[in-house]
Amino acid sequence: MATEQSRPGGVVGTNSTAARLGTIRALLWLFAGILAVRQIAVVLHTPKGERLTDLETWVGPSGVLQVNGSLYDSTRFTGTPFGGLVLKPLTRTAEQALGWGWTFGTLLLVVALGLVAARALPQPVTRRTALLAAPVAVTLLMLSLPVRNTLYLGQTSILPVLLVLAGCFAVRGERWSGVCVGLAAAFQPTVLLFVPLLWFTGRKRAAASTGSTFAGATALAWAVMPHDSFTYWVHHLAGVGLGGPADDLANQSLHGALLRLGLEGPLEIVVFLALGAAVAVLGMQRAIRYARDGQLLLAVALTGCVVVAVSPTSWKHQLLWVLLAVVGRVGKKASSRYVWPIAVVLVMTLPAKMMVPNMGALHPLRDNVVLLAALAAALAVPFLSRTSEYYRAPIPTEYAQKAETRFRWAPLLRRVATRPNLLLELLLIRVTYAAYQRTRLEATGSRATAEEHARQILSVEKALFLDIEHWFNHAVVGVGWLRSFFDFYYTSFHFVVPLTVLGVLYWRRPADYRWARTTIGFTTVVALIGFFFYPLAPPRLMPGHGIIDTIYGVQDFSQPDYGKLTELTNQYAAMPSLHFGWSLWCGLTIALVAPKVWMKVLGLLHPFITVLAIVATGNHWVLDAVGGAAVVGAGFALTYLLTGPRTTAPRNGRGEPREEPGTTDRLATAVQRNGGGDDGGRGAV
Repeated sequence: MATEQSRPGGVVGTNSTAARLGTIRALLWLFAGILAVRQIAVVLHTPKGERLTDLETWVGPSGVLQVNGSLYDSTRFTGTPFGGLVLKPLTRTAEQALGWGWTFGTLLLVVALGLVAARALPQPVTRRTALLAAPVAVTLLMLSLPVRNTLYLGQTSILPVLLVLAGCFAVRGERWSGVCVGLAAAFQPTVLLFVPLLWFTGRKRAAASTGSTFAGATALAWAVMPHDSFTYWVHHLAGVGLGGPADDLANQSLHGALLRLGLEGPLEIVVFLALGAAVAVLGMQRAIRYARDGQLLLAVALTGCVVVAVSPTSWKHQLLWVLLAVVGRVGKKASSRYVWPIAVVLVMTLPAKMMVPNMGALHPLRDNVVLLAALAAALAVPFLSRTSEYYRAPIPTEYAQKAETRFRWAPLLRRVATRPNLLLELLLIRVTYAAYQRTRLEATGSRATAEEHARQILSVEKALFLDIEHWFNHAVVGVGWLRSFFDFYYTSFHFVVPLTVLGVLYWRRPADYRWARTTIGFTTVVALIGFFFYPLAPPRLMPGHGIIDTIYGVQDFSQPDYGKLTELTNQYAAMPSLHFGWSLWCGLTIALVAPKVWMKVLGLLHPFITVLAIVATGNHWVLDAVGGAAVVGAGFALTYLLTGPRTTAPRNGRGEPREEPGTTDRLATAVQRNGGGDDGGRGAV
């Protein structure tokens, strides 16, 4: 009989692992709590009239729920009559109390949604997954654009998603399960697409209960509000045409995409109906197949993606279904397993303009990126079946031996040669970038100080014969195609190239990913110090210097707050230039890791063109680029100091990374020891 004494190291190792997981879990919940507090602060400190605008439109003193007549006279109310019936009692609530209550209530719904989604993962799961799933899910939801948009507008779109997940995974009994889904459909009619999912997966009583609950809620609203119900269901054809223009970028449905592509009138309606029917049939077939396979959460996500695509309007706050598709597993190789989650999280947490270059040919992709992600999930992405041998044990990829760094206690720095956890990395990058944005904004400084510093910089440049900004700016402006090229380069690649480099390194070069990520992180932190202590007006914001703003056009220097073009950016964060700094980081990283000479040359061309672009467009002084190079050097130096020399991966004869021998055997042993892998088993509750 095996005892703890026979394997003393095993007990210590188990306790150490449990303690480490507990620490990570606590940190993730702390992140989620910080994000929640930040959301509350942003909403409640936004001036009246700019916060909870949709809620104010509904229940405010002049809201549609307060006045006589139809809810839909002004098209400002886009919900169903049942939604109006539920919201109408809120008109008697004090405005301040309603704002606080609505914000806190929405956050509680988000937490509940994350907990239910974590519980819905197929069983059994590893201890690590069980401990970390809930805080990771809540944090991702907090960071997602739909949740942030919902909190800003005061919308109800979290409720239908939560009701569907509760009906599928939390509520016992098919009748009550159907009641939850039916109530969700009463708020968002296209949720009725979940009826075939329930029916064809053997939950016919739940499907019938869904239909009857929806019909009962709609009939109740019709009895209480007959005129409004007729207007919504008949005159507006189930809400079509309510709200903003259907071709607005916030509408990520097939209908909105077709309008943006130039189709209109009867032709557009026919094409939309045909495409919508095809997407509904094919998407529901895939959802039913994965539900029968035991992946009910994935099936719910795919059905939600179909809902997004076929609804006449799917506004930004109604797109949360797409984020749930992150649970699908794609790829036979371990390195390929991360591509789909990365794509979903980036699409759902970052604005499209940060990921897609500002090129006319790519505008259809940029303008419809969430719709394309929903269509890909519903129709095309080859999610693995649980019966696949690769579902639990993908083909392993390990490019270098594990290597400890100088500071073993630092979880973000140790084990340089291994690939870190994907979701934790995405959370780290997203949270760090949010902190960077906020810190950069707070470091604005005064216009007078920024202009005085600009005169100091110009004096130094004149002494060094580097004051070429005026000459180069006017020379470029005189050549139309060159001006267009530099404008395009400046606005397109600032975020796209660094994210691409990080993504490729994570996927293909994990031995290089950690030091590269750490380097750009330190670079950015050091740059923030410069923004705080040396606010600097760029050339285009210096009155009397004759610099032409090639991107933003002629500016009004008479404005007292000139230079703060929006509330979301600091126009005086010019020294050091992170536009150049990040591009130099990209160039040096590519030069260090690329296996081919032409790749190295192409990588180094990026910072060279960037420095020309920042000067040509009037956005930076030449010395700003010098400052950018300095902070990049500091980033590399700090990384070397904390992590030691860069660990290189073993390579094959072609110069490509090769796998370490024996990884397959080690993985097989680990799988057997863990009892069969990460997931499997239960599909529906």
